[in-house]
Amino acid sequence: MIWGRYLLTAGLQCCRCRVSCHVKRHYSFLPDDVKSLRAVVNPDISRIRNIGIMAHIDAGKTTTTERMLYYSGYTRALGDVDDGDTVTDFMAQERERGITIQSAAVTFDWKSYRINLIDTPGHVDFTLEVERALRVLDGAVAVFDASAGVEAQTLTVWRQAEKHHVPCVCFLNKMDKPAANLHFSIESIRQKLKANPVLLQIPVGSGRNFSGVVDLLTNQKLIWKPKSVGDDGRMFESKPLDQSDEPELLQEVSEARAALIEQVADLDDEFAELLLTDFSENFNAVPSVKLQEAVRRVTLARKGVPVLCGSSLRNKGVQPLLDAITAYLPAPSERHHDLVRWYKDDLCALAFKVLHDKQRGPLVFLRIYSGTLKPQTAVHNINRNSTERMSRLLVPFADQHVEIPSMTAGNIALSVGLKQTVTGDTIVSSKASAAAAARRAQNDGGAGKKRGEQASVVLSGVEVPDPVFFCTIEPPTMAKQADLENALNCLQREDPSLKVRVDPDSGQTILCGMGELHIEIIHDRIRREYGIETHLGPLQVAYRETILHEVSTTDTLDRTVGERRHVVTVELAVTPVDIFSSGGSCELAFTEELKEQLSPELKEAVENGVHSSYLQGPLLGYPLLGVSTLIQSVSMEPGTSPAMVSACVSRCMLKALKLAGGQVLEPVMSLEVTVGEEHLSSVLGDLAQRRGNVRDIQSRHDSKVLLASVPLAEMMGYSTILRTLTSGNATFSLELDTYETMNPQDQNTLLKRLSGLL
Repeated sequence: MIWGRYLLTAGLQCCRCRVSCHVKRHYSFLPDDVKSLRAVVNPDISRIRNIGIMAHIDAGKTTTTERMLYYSGYTRALGDVDDGDTVTDFMAQERERGITIQSAAVTFDWKSYRINLIDTPGHVDFTLEVERALRVLDGAVAVFDASAGVEAQTLTVWRQAEKHHVPCVCFLNKMDKPAANLHFSIESIRQKLKANPVLLQIPVGSGRNFSGVVDLLTNQKLIWKPKSVGDDGRMFESKPLDQSDEPELLQEVSEARAALIEQVADLDDEFAELLLTDFSENFNAVPSVKLQEAVRRVTLARKGVPVLCGSSLRNKGVQPLLDAITAYLPAPSERHHDLVRWYKDDLCALAFKVLHDKQRGPLVFLRIYSGTLKPQTAVHNINRNSTERMSRLLVPFADQHVEIPSMTAGNIALSVGLKQTVTGDTIVSSKASAAAAARRAQNDGGAGKKRGEQASVVLSGVEVPDPVFFCTIEPPTMAKQADLENALNCLQREDPSLKVRVDPDSGQTILCGMGELHIEIIHDRIRREYGIETHLGPLQVAYRETILHEVSTTDTLDRTVGERRHVVTVELAVTPVDIFSSGGSCELAFTEELKEQLSPELKEAVENGVHSSYLQGPLLGYPLLGVSTLIQSVSMEPGTSPAMVSACVSRCMLKALKLAGGQVLEPVMSLEVTVGEEHLSSVLGDLAQRRGNVRDIQSRHDSKVLLASVPLAEMMGYSTILRTLTSGNATFSLELDTYETMNPQDQNTLLKRLSGLL
């Protein structure tokens, strides 16, 4: 009876918890209480870790994050990507597809350290999410599929981490796969990422028999022994290696530890000195604490990357990874931001992400670099030069947030009430504190610039990649047009890589995104979150144009407006420039004597005329690349307005560009396809039909990696075709490589198709 009553009360508590959290999760009827976000530790800045998890698609980022939250006590059940019940993948689209679409922040503590973690997407379409997360993080965990090593997107995210000088720890996941290969993965990190892997663990068992790891620093053997199918891996056995263990393992550990000590000594002078002075007779006798300190120094200096291994799905090796995050990745105080020291103890924060909440309005993610953030205070946005009132302050935990009274430097916070702030804005406490920081900067002489004080104390924002996919979007009725515009404005604030523009000729609304999947997700979100059944037109490719020949031409404009007569004669020459040498830009120059004759006002009018002509090519009206214009003479009668000069220059440019012969340039994508050898010939045949140019075919275990350049116009719906050809056993990634000239036959076909003749 007592047990029955206990079950009833536990059930009631569980129901109450469900109602208040609004989260669909499977709660067990066990008495173990889940930790509250309100109880998360708020330690000294040296015990805070801001980290991101980055990797290729399906390497196991979200599963690893899920295990971290479970072992730190912040979730009651282990979520699974396949079941769609993970904490960080909370969008309906993420749960349906089993992928991460937008980065999610969670805060938890582990052994008195506070960890602010961001789980990032792996698809190239959502590269911006990784970019803006890495911009504000101090360290990163790169997750690898141990059977595949370094993959296409791993390279991209690694380059992003290097650009922001973020120290990394590598985690070789999926060690339980039959094809998992430690040495292959280490070698691919060395070869492809040009990094220096520092192996800290050796796996015990391989494939299905993978049961744990040996820590090379302490010579401890960590073994997970699942007692049942539903074992959560929270308990594991830790014991020192002894002679009763397998001789092969002992030999391997001994060699690996010797190699580790030697490698760290090569990278860290202080450790090398310690070895030679105190442990010259026996390097192996060096204390694990000293070795750990040396590995930390090597990691922070980005001379090497610690490598750990495990299997997140099988609940093995995640706790040592959490220990490695706290041991080797930097605290916010160890990353030196020059700009921040000028603010001293005043508030300085960077807005790196905006989310729209139906009830709360825009939620702005802030990384606090200095000072303290409090709700119900006014803050100043330097980029927008506006002051806004922050109503509430929250701790992020995926889609559940807990209100807090203040947040200190080094943390990631979520604010409510900042309606004008967008990604990349710098937030300070007041205009006066920004001016004081600017004065300090000027006194230091580092960033003192004449063109305005404010410019020097703004944190660098987030670089947004250029869109490569275009399509038209139409509301079901004109009555819904205003609702659609509002939805698109909200989505643009959330996602700066989504651009929306209106075609001046057709008046259509055009979506510009990072890829097919990106546009598809946006379309789905408009339908679900805003209730508008929109129609997507065909995705348009962003062609460019250039010219073939050098041409000189002259044009006269004689126009009477009202009682004034405007007469202008312009002579100019257009020349084709190599796209690769000029970086693709268009140039403008004046002859020496003309430069002296023209007034600044007229010079500006001429420049406006030329630049407006560069926006519309002579063939299809696409922007021009690789054109150089030389203005040879501009003669005009008194009383002619600058607007007429611009009009005449534009007309003359159009005439010259038509005479110079147009050439269409098409975007060419760099394609990487990973496919089994049995399907290779059909994939190669398909690429040949798509005007693809195969650059290289590499081997990776039993698979082939195909590197090719393919025109973007031929890649529409490629994912579906590739799945059909390979029975769903191939993966591919695309990114913009360059613009190349089209051959005459393809260009004629394109011209006919766009003019409606095909």
